[in-house]
Amino acid sequence: MRTLTFGYSPCPNDTFAFHALTFGLVEAPFRIEPILLDIEELNRRAHDGAFDLTKLSVGAFAGVGDRYRLLRSGAALGHGVGPLVVAREPISLEQATRGRLAIPGRETTAYRLLRLAAPSLGTLVEMRYDRILRAVADGDADAGLIIHESRFTYAEHGLHRVIDLGAWWEADTGLPVPLAGICARHDLDWELAQAAETTIRRSVQYAFDHPEASRDYVRAHAQEMSAEVCAQHIALYVNSHSLDIGEMGMQAIQRLLDAA
Repeated sequence: MRTLTFGYSPCPNDTFAFHALTFGLVEAPFRIEPILLDIEELNRRAHDGAFDLTKLSVGAFAGVGDRYRLLRSGAALGHGVGPLVVAREPISLEQATRGRLAIPGRETTAYRLLRLAAPSLGTLVEMRYDRILRAVADGDADAGLIIHESRFTYAEHGLHRVIDLGAWWEADTGLPVPLAGICARHDLDWELAQAAETTIRRSVQYAFDHPEASRDYVRAHAQEMSAEVCAQHIALYVNSHSLDIGEMGMQAIQRLLDAA
């Protein structure tokens, strides 16, 4: 049986959704070798076609469209899921983006949304997403663009929300926020890619049907995150769009790609 490399993040939504596939709990015509990396690292490695299957930011799709094609299952998109800009004081978006702004990567969907909302930016400081809150709180950055579980914890660092870019996007477009999707490398046989899409859907459904099954796996990769934040993270980012992107989801992805 063929083994496919599958790159996804160690965030709770991914370890929850892909646990069943990783541990052979759903029927599949292949095995997977999981590689867990930060989303921006996955985006960067996609330029070299590093993995057979990989999670990618929608913001990165345009740059790797010749190497990967989108699957309809396993995606992260929806309502109320967007990135935030935060700062130490209540300030405007213009003020927040004028100085040193910490971002989780130039290929993230968060950065694409920020560029649409605030085309003129000051000094950008790229760092791993989970270091941004501390950088802003400590004064190493004037503001930060945050993703993932940071939207639940920024207030604990004494920070203030400047803008919810997801809410901004939804108000402007009426569409869900398209954060990320699972892609198959173009050189995979079409039938195998379709089988991967079906199997990933089975894994997500298994997660919905057996939510406690992945608990230890999720916690092993989220050791510094409280159980409550893990649960909030999963509930927000794993939803019906994770089973199938849907037509509204596809419209949202295309809208972001066209705008970018």
